[in-house]
Amino acid sequence: MPLISVNKVSKSYHARLLLDQVSFSVDRGDKIALIGNNGTGKSTLFKMIQGKVSPDEGEVLHHGTAIAGYLTQNMDELDVSGNLLISEELQTLEDKMREAEYRLGNADDAQSQSLLRTYEQLTSRFEALGGYDYEPRMKAALAGLGLTDIDWTRDISTFSGGEKMRICLARLIVSRPDILLLDEPTNHLDTDAMEWLEGFIRSYGGAVLLISHDRYFIDHTVNKVFELENSHITAYRGNYTDYKEQKQRFLEDQRQVIANLERELARQEGVTQTMLSHRNISGYHAREKVVEKLSDRLAAERAKIAGGPMRMSFKLMPEVRAGDPDKKLLEARAIGKTFSDGKELFKNVSFEIKASDKLFLVGPNGCGKTTMLSLLLGKVDDFDGDVLVSGSSQIGYMGQFVPFEDETRTILDELMIRSELGETPARNLLARFGFRDIDVYKEISVLSGGERSRLYLCCLLEEKPELLFLDEPTNHLDIESREVLEDALADYNGAILAVSHDRYFIEKCTSKILGFFGPKVEILDSYEQYRKKYKAFVAQTEEERARLLSAQRQEEKLKKAEQDALNPKKDKPTVNRAQERKENARRMERTRFLEKRIAELEEEQKTLEASFGPSTSPEDYQKYAANSEELENLYSEYMELESN
Repeated sequence: MPLISVNKVSKSYHARLLLDQVSFSVDRGDKIALIGNNGTGKSTLFKMIQGKVSPDEGEVLHHGTAIAGYLTQNMDELDVSGNLLISEELQTLEDKMREAEYRLGNADDAQSQSLLRTYEQLTSRFEALGGYDYEPRMKAALAGLGLTDIDWTRDISTFSGGEKMRICLARLIVSRPDILLLDEPTNHLDTDAMEWLEGFIRSYGGAVLLISHDRYFIDHTVNKVFELENSHITAYRGNYTDYKEQKQRFLEDQRQVIANLERELARQEGVTQTMLSHRNISGYHAREKVVEKLSDRLAAERAKIAGGPMRMSFKLMPEVRAGDPDKKLLEARAIGKTFSDGKELFKNVSFEIKASDKLFLVGPNGCGKTTMLSLLLGKVDDFDGDVLVSGSSQIGYMGQFVPFEDETRTILDELMIRSELGETPARNLLARFGFRDIDVYKEISVLSGGERSRLYLCCLLEEKPELLFLDEPTNHLDIESREVLEDALADYNGAILAVSHDRYFIEKCTSKILGFFGPKVEILDSYEQYRKKYKAFVAQTEEERARLLSAQRQEEKLKKAEQDALNPKKDKPTVNRAQERKENARRMERTRFLEKRIAELEEEQKTLEASFGPSTSPEDYQKYAANSEELENLYSEYMELESN
């Protein structure tokens, strides 16, 4: 039975048809990716399902008591108020429960029955919303999404934009709606958090409908792909790789259908002309109708494979490279960066970039990738080591946020000012980057993030750089644009040093990986090799942290024992020996239990750590987080018992 049905929905904006008689359903257990070029109407469709936008025609039905939870890309629409570890609804219920408890304690017999029923209703609702285990589940979700070692008492409004987005995603996950609507959920997530979310979605009992341009993420989460193209939705079975194969077969079949129609149309046009030349007027008019119908059908079949308005098509320059492909363009010698507060990002890093190298800096958020990129570009002065750059090399750079000198310039003016192109070749080039017709006269100030990135990239490539520095170049680009960019970068015969979380992009274009492992950076041959080594590094770090914590507690215990020996207590009060023996027996029994339980949990943690990988379920990560919290409490209790 479907949870949500979309029936013949149509929607237009400013005379532009976004959705045309779109129909589909979302059933329990469905994991669906909604894909399509930017601006095709994916987010609008989500808002219709949410009830925030009304269709011009058709209807959206929520069946039964199905509850949908929605994560938006728009920060202005997010609820970023309140406490991290309890939702607003649970906080309200808890306040009402405390009030009901107080009133029950002071009520007479006549009032008690009514108050008791109210209290039972409140507690039942609190339990149904997962209130009693909300805090540990929220902590586990936040840890999985990369938010650890944070102040749980902080108001959500004080966190950064990316952190707020992850907090809202964690809240949504913990609320357990029947259907999750996720609009670009991997934004602001590093690879560890993405892998955790992949595992969660795969094992989620409800339905998931998500919008994403991350093909690797789609490949590892969904069992259906809905493509929104030319105002219609086409459904494909399987993940992104399955979709690509099915779409390719469809295009091949469709091209054959078009070729057959073209041949038949040409034949019928020839027959029509023959009849006209033979003065067979009635036959001529009959054939005219056949030709007209064939022409209409041919136009309809061609429309099924027509490209969208945002398609990019270009080749990166320089197209011809003279000289030694092993020419050294840049060399880093024992570079390191430590902040004034003593935080060490990386140290003693050495590598070189040759004329044909394609290196990717990979690691978790905050490890120092963008700082290293800035350092190599000469934007950071205070660092250890040396950076040597070839004096004859032309260098290009594209960051996550692209600046323009004059925001009042038009798209066309910007390209012509930054290149030697005349108006006609400039417009032809802009068309290949998705800017067509009157779009070229838009001011830069009104462009979206994706449009700004495409324009900046267009201008940058006209400078024909020999070494490209790229910081998250696929951000804001739809899947089709990413794939065109990847093909161009894979064929590019210059050197590239890039930062990216797009795993498809990395695997397609890289020749070497610069992997971050704490302050240590290593050169590796593949992204897969990096992930395997990074997981081992994380497991070892956790083990060392646990050992250090245990050693610290043991040291505290010894210090206290020494202090007690140096300062024996005087004038001890008279004690009940029998009671003391009972207390000692209870303490010993509890100590033995704690030792056994700690050993069991430590062994279970080692087993879980050894099993962590892309296929690990969220339940395992949640179990690991819960075990860690229980171990902390058990260690504290054990040390307290031992010190008495």
